Amino acid sequence: MHDRRRLVPDDFEVPDGLGHPRFRLRMLTIHDVVKDYDAVMSSVEHLRATYSPESGDVWPEGLTLEEDLIDLGWHQREFTLRASFAYTAMAPGEGRCLGCVYIMPTRKRGHDCKVTLWVRSDELASGLDETLYRSVRAWIAEAWPFSNPAWPGRAVSFEDWRALPED
Repeated sequence: MHDRRRLVPDDFEVPDGLGHPRFRLRMLTIHDVVKDYDAVMSSVEHLRATYSPESGDVWPEGLTLEEDLIDLGWHQREFTLRASFAYTAMAPGEGRCLGCVYIMPTRKRGHDCKVTLWVRSDELASGLDETLYRSVRAWIAEAWPFSNPAWPGRAVSFEDWRALPED
């Protein structure tokens, strides 16, 4: 048994994913490492701009394939423990990783989870980022048990997010 807090109740059936004509969300696993690594490393500047304002880190700068494999293994284990949920956004047919969605715990007062997502840089001009965001927002509202998910960097600025008190 583990002592990690679960993000969802034990009786909640975690969704397998989300289907859309432009993408398919499913659990991110170690088996996705090659496609995930390609998506991440082809989008370093975009990902730094997306996540650095919150984390203060320069991820994924310098990320190796081995480190990505470790990260994916961690995400996969967290998913099975129901502690956080990482989904990969795959192109129809599974030939290409288009990005990821993360549903994570937060200690920010008034929020029961935080949701972040990204799409690979070469999909930004296609509108996929906005399509994924709108689809995931609806999916979270309809299929998940959260009453007030936070969307840092989207529905709330990173500056306002950082300023929120913690419980």
